[in-house]
Amino acid sequence: MGLIVDLGRWILRKACMECMKWPEAVSVAVNFSPQQFHQRDVLSEVRYALEVSGLPAHRLEIEITESSLLHNTELTHDVLSQLRSLGVRISLDDFGTGYSSLSYLHNFPLQKVKIDRSFLEGIDSDRPLTLLRGVARLSADLGMSVVVEGIETNEQLELISADGAVTEAQGYLFSRPVPAVRIRQLLNASHGRRTDEQLQVVPSRSIA
Repeated sequence: MGLIVDLGRWILRKACMECMKWPEAVSVAVNFSPQQFHQRDVLSEVRYALEVSGLPAHRLEIEITESSLLHNTELTHDVLSQLRSLGVRISLDDFGTGYSSLSYLHNFPLQKVKIDRSFLEGIDSDRPLTLLRGVARLSADLGMSVVVEGIETNEQLELISADGAVTEAQGYLFSRPVPAVRIRQLLNASHGRRTDEQLQVVPSRSIA
C-alpha cells in the first residue's frame, strides 16, 4: 500500500527510544526495507531518530538485505559510508539467500554479516557445516562480526560455535519475538551472561 517508508520511519524512532531503556552495553538492530533505504532523506531520518531519542550512534545497527545493494551501487556505497561515519553499524541480513554474492562483503562498508537460517539445514553433516564455517571464517577474516540466524537447538549452537568464527547467534533457542517490556525483563535477567566465553546471544526480533 506504499506505507512501508512511513512505517519504517516510525519503527526506527520507536526502536531508538526503546533502546535508551536498555543497559548501555546493549544495542538495537532495525531492519530497513529497500524502499526505505533508498529514500533521499534516509540519512536525515537516521540523524533525527538518534537526536530525538538521545541514543548514541554506536548503539544503532541498521540491517539491510542484498536487494538494497543490487541497484545504484555507487549511491548505495556512498549512503552506507555516510551512515558508518555517523557511527551507525551496518549489517547484511539473510546472507545466503537469493543472489547473495561474496563481492558484497568486499565492496560495501559492512560491519556484520547475518547468515541465513537455511545454512543450518543438514548442518550435522560435513558439507553444509563446511559451507557455513567457510562463509563465517571469510567474513571474520574481513573484519566483520558473524551472526547465524535460526538457532533452535543446543546441538546447532555447539556446531556453529566450535571454531570461533561465529560471534553471535539468534533464534528461538534463546527467545521468541516478545513485546518490548519483556525484552527489558530478559535483558535485566541475562545482561552480562554469555553462552560461552566468545559467543553472544542475539534475541529474535521483538514486537514493539
